[in-house]
Amino acid sequence: MIGTFVLTLMGCGSAVFAGIGLGTTGYGVSTLGVAMAFGLAVVAMAYTIGNISGCHINPAITVGVWASGRMKGKEAAGYMVFQVIGAIIASAVIYMLVHTGNAAGETSVFNDTTTTGANSFLPGNIYPAFFAEFIFTFIFVLVVLGTTDSKKGAGAFAGLAIGLTLVLVHIACIPVTGTSVNPARSIGPAIFACIEGNCIPMQQLWLFIVAPVLGALLSAGVWKSLGTDGEK
Repeated sequence: MIGTFVLTLMGCGSAVFAGIGLGTTGYGVSTLGVAMAFGLAVVAMAYTIGNISGCHINPAITVGVWASGRMKGKEAAGYMVFQVIGAIIASAVIYMLVHTGNAAGETSVFNDTTTTGANSFLPGNIYPAFFAEFIFTFIFVLVVLGTTDSKKGAGAFAGLAIGLTLVLVHIACIPVTGTSVNPARSIGPAIFACIEGNCIPMQQLWLFIVAPVLGALLSAGVWKSLGTDGEK
């Protein structure tokens, strides 16, 4: 829960504030900056809570780990519940930051196109969006499974490899869907986008759940076929 909270707060928070200027001075970050925020959040949490929970902080990773035989279904379900809770709490914090005015009568000092960091795709782009979320989740989870394999993994460098991979995934996928590859990260912002009156992310949320889960299942199948240790 804490790890997913940090990932969503830092990653979606950077997306919300990207390109935002207060007055005439810009304080925003570029697409690369948003990608780095997500990746660095994963690196930070991997080395903070990795020895406690494995630092999944993403239901797609948990699905991949479960499908590869590394954890039991009941444990995986518990992970996913608290990942979603962490993302919702982080989204609530972002919502509060955006909608709390700093002067009487002001509802927000921010004027960007997104105030929640919710994922969505343009009308007619459902197939590219689905494929992008599917294939990039496949790549991301495959790296996770490979670098954390007990016999063939990257050891202490796994967190760094995973975080940098997430940066690459965001650089490539942000123009298509804003990049999810993480159902929890999409659920939290979609809820608060709907509270604002924009329910499109909620209506499209199914894609950001189904595509990453399918991509994760494919990753597990591919990694197991490569002759991994089958760790239970």
